[in-house]
Amino acid sequence: MYQIKNFIENDDVKVIDSLGAFSVVEYQRDLSVMPETAMEAYYASQMNVRKRQVVCDVSKSNVTIQAGAMQWMVGNVKATTGIKGMGDFFGKAVRGSVTGESAIKPEYTGDGTLVLEPTYKHILLVDLNDWNGSIVLDDGLFLACESALKHKAVMRSNFSSAVAGNEGLFNLGIQGKGVVCLESPCPREELVEITLDNDVLKVDGNFAIAWSGSLDFTVERSGKSLIGSAASGEGLVNVYRGTGKVLLAPVR
Repeated sequence: MYQIKNFIENDDVKVIDSLGAFSVVEYQRDLSVMPETAMEAYYASQMNVRKRQVVCDVSKSNVTIQAGAMQWMVGNVKATTGIKGMGDFFGKAVRGSVTGESAIKPEYTGDGTLVLEPTYKHILLVDLNDWNGSIVLDDGLFLACESALKHKAVMRSNFSSAVAGNEGLFNLGIQGKGVVCLESPCPREELVEITLDNDVLKVDGNFAIAWSGSLDFTVERSGKSLIGSAASGEGLVNVYRGTGKVLLAPVR
């Protein structure tokens, strides 16, 4: 049995979101400052530049996290590799090599509390039930998820998506029922959510941070011809086609 004091109930710490096994805490101000850094810390807090941490209740679900993301854990919590045999290891190694993600993501089991490293990025808790059970992530977004979810490498619909779109050929896809925890460059309040019903979204630049696994992602000319593309000044655009959702960051 254990007790945690002066953490979530601290008056300078606020729980800003909670879903499934995850809670997100935000430090309202930085108390560990010196006189020469106090002004910078104050204005940073006023501009929503604050440290945030993910707290995982492992008794609600086994949790898989990005390698190196654990800060501390208490109670009956055990860390495993999450590997279920040589075939599983080979598959994860291949997926990691093509997506740029860590090949082995540790899985935590038990009934205690797991706390992840603090970050100044914005934490998004996403229920895959709201995404028809499948989401594809831009590089570097994955932080943690409930371990029942399955990871896979999602290949672009065509090779031009990687070459012309300044993207990798593969992205990390997550499938199943459960909650995913993402590190976003933008807060949820600034993210634009677009829902497509057998329609097309064209984006000039790498502004989409996540999209439904049901969508086809390609890179195409913005106009019907090379002359038309040159006249529009856009050239090539990222195209998301089909039925599903896309999250767009206003700036990257």
